[in-house]
Amino acid sequence: MQVILLEKVGKLGNLGDVVKVKQGYARNFLIPQKLARRATDAAIAEFEARRAELEKVAQAKLDAAKALGEQLAGKSVRIAQKAGVDGRLFGSVTNQDIADALTKMGLAVAKAQVRMPNGPLKTVGEHTVSVAPHTDVVVDVSVQVVAQAD
Repeated sequence: MQVILLEKVGKLGNLGDVVKVKQGYARNFLIPQKLARRATDAAIAEFEARRAELEKVAQAKLDAAKALGEQLAGKSVRIAQKAGVDGRLFGSVTNQDIADALTKMGLAVAKAQVRMPNGPLKTVGEHTVSVAPHTDVVVDVSVQVVAQAD
């Protein structure tokens, strides 16, 4: 299915690109999330008429993400979890836990923006995770997992 992208989509294309994607991906994700429209002649003409407005909105999102990235740079988050004597956690620290901790610090970070390539953290210690408020802005944040004092 041919769609025209209304925003930059990672690993797919930039604003205004006409790309071919699988029908399910377009129907179930891109179109409902308002990231794309079907690439009909009428839709392409309407997009060209609104292109400047959409580019301005995309630039505003990028600027906001850069500002958040500057605030996040060098930040350290401390999370307490129950742990055994060997340093392994009774559970794990997930991207939701990290997003909640950053939100408590006054930084608006969503769960989906926290990237953990090795999966949830299962040991006590200092770990580095990536936070991506935008596809072009990725910042590393230090997470200190400590044993919870009973």
